[in-house]
Formats: sequence, C-alpha cells, structure tokens
Amino acid sequence: MFASDLTEERKTELCTTIAEKVIQFRVASIVIIFLESVKPLSFMGSQLMVFLSPMVTAFTSGTWYEEMTAFFEERSNLEMLIQRIEELESDRALEEKKLKEQRKKSRREKRGEKRK
Repeated sequence: MFASDLTEERKTELCTTIAEKVIQFRVASIVIIFLESVKPLSFMGSQLMVFLSPMVTAFTSGTWYEEMTAFFEERSNLEMLIQRIEELESDRALEEKKLKEQRKKSRREKRGEKRK
C-alpha cells in the first residue's frame, strides 16, 4: 500500500485515532516533540516499517499496519497529526479547567452551608 492509496477520509480517521490515544495517555507534549524531531525522517521511518512488516504482521492486523506505513510516508500527514493532537489537548485542558471550577464552586457551597 502506498500513501496515495489512502483516501483523505481514512487519513483523517487514522490521525484522529492516534491523537485520541495520545491524549488518553496524556503524553501529548512528548509525542509532539518527538514527531517534530523525526518529521524529516518520516519517509525513511515508513520504509523501516515496510522492512519490519513480515515480523510485525505476525502479531497484529496486516491491513492496519500497512495503512500506518502509508500514513507515515508523507510529512504532511505528520503535520496533520501534530495539529490534531494539539486541538484535542487544548479541548481536554479546557474541559479539565471547567471541571476544576465546578468542583471548586461546589466545595465553596458546601462550606457555606456548614457555616450557617
């Protein structure tokens, strides 16, 4: 499978799936730094994935691995992934901030009730 074989929809799906996993494990900043540093080597990395595919596909789904190999072949896909991770991370941070404010507000209300 080549990078041109992936549709834009499938590229977006793969990008979102990877970004969600990164956010789930809360390693966004580390992954962004890593991706930025290996972006110039993305094609070589995808070729290494092609070389390792017989061993890896023995343990994983072959189609998924082929899609990931094609995805990492183009630098533009890495940039799309970085941007998606940044978007999801900022959404997560805003959501966390709102929850924190709600908890703080409920604690203040409970303290106010206890004092009366």
